[in-house]
Amino acid sequence: MTTEDRDARAREILRGNDRGGYTIPTKGLYPYQWNWDSAFAAWGFSTFDKDRAWTELETLFSAQWDTGMVPHIVFWQPDPGYFPGPDVWGTGADPASSGISQPPVAAILARKIYESDPGAGRERMRALYPKMVAWHRWWREHRCAEGVAAITHPWESGRDNCADWDPGMANVDGSNVGEYTRRDTGHVDASMRPSKQDYDRYLAILQFGKACGWDQVEIVKNGPFYMADPAMTFILIRAHRDLAALGAVLGEDESELEQWADELVAGLPLMWNSEIQAYDARDLRTMAFAGCLGSGAFLAWLAGIENAEMEQRLMAVWDGVRYGIPSNDPKAENFNPRRYWRGPTWPVVNSLIAMGFADAGRAEEEARLRRETVELIEAGGFFEYFDPVDGTPCGGDHFTWTAAIWLAWASPSAKAGG
Repeated sequence: MTTEDRDARAREILRGNDRGGYTIPTKGLYPYQWNWDSAFAAWGFSTFDKDRAWTELETLFSAQWDTGMVPHIVFWQPDPGYFPGPDVWGTGADPASSGISQPPVAAILARKIYESDPGAGRERMRALYPKMVAWHRWWREHRCAEGVAAITHPWESGRDNCADWDPGMANVDGSNVGEYTRRDTGHVDASMRPSKQDYDRYLAILQFGKACGWDQVEIVKNGPFYMADPAMTFILIRAHRDLAALGAVLGEDESELEQWADELVAGLPLMWNSEIQAYDARDLRTMAFAGCLGSGAFLAWLAGIENAEMEQRLMAVWDGVRYGIPSNDPKAENFNPRRYWRGPTWPVVNSLIAMGFADAGRAEEEARLRRETVELIEAGGFFEYFDPVDGTPCGGDHFTWTAAIWLAWASPSAKAGG
């Protein structure tokens, strides 16, 4: 298949997953609009349909809560094939949505979309800007009390079952969640998905949120799970600064956003684990570190954070596999190259890390990461994620965000750096 053929196939996947204003990640496995998936979809659409790219973001933000939160799932249409659905979440939101958020990459990608055609995007970005600022303020007020970004549910991180969350998950009692039927394992090999024990605990955390009416103060203070997340912190630093840059071109006062970014940078020592010489997830209930060297730590460059002590350790993690940045250290006992976030490489995360490499002037690392990602997609197709050791495609097929980053970053026909 030629590059032109593969580009065309990626566009077909985006159009095929388009549900009229929003894009699903893939048919069956993920039948709704997911927050950060949707932002990547917009980036992909922007390479051939600018209007549709902006519509994707507008639809996502049309589900924003009065608090400013943009939920991680918006249940636009009923689909009994998905669990947990809107009745399980019980948020009472209109449109129906989940009660947690997801990585705020929207501003990062909106800036890329805007800068690819400022004339076409200026007024639409102007309308989105206050909504994005409100979401960023929600993050600061409800997830950054300890000085860094924290999550109250593993799903909020977007990296559901990664080893980073093991210390916090170990203290979640999932024994009383009741009977339920998972739907994900009907679409994908169960060995590639989170375990039943994981799901029991996910539901226990969800049920706590539902029981308190999704009171964010109560969830942060007494919820069963609360962990500092380096990846979320790095993404939020970058997102604050990208949104500030957009504000500047729109004539807005961007100083507040810059201040929020600076606050997060100042808080980074809380997550510095000297034992592994890296920024590390930390349980904010017990202050235990995860001791995990995964792809989240590589997002430091996305935030413009350089740390010589960390670099050698992270590059050894990368060199321990053949393809891309693994989501877990291949030398770790709990490394599993095909189970969701416990080892596989994710092209979409590779694209974010590559942005950081490019901005840091690390052309060699950016080129290597792009090349390895291209090899995965050329050999395996547009899958959700891949085995970083042998390149086996894993998870869902015909995947929106893999097609999107192909068009915007990985494809030889894409402009350098997206």
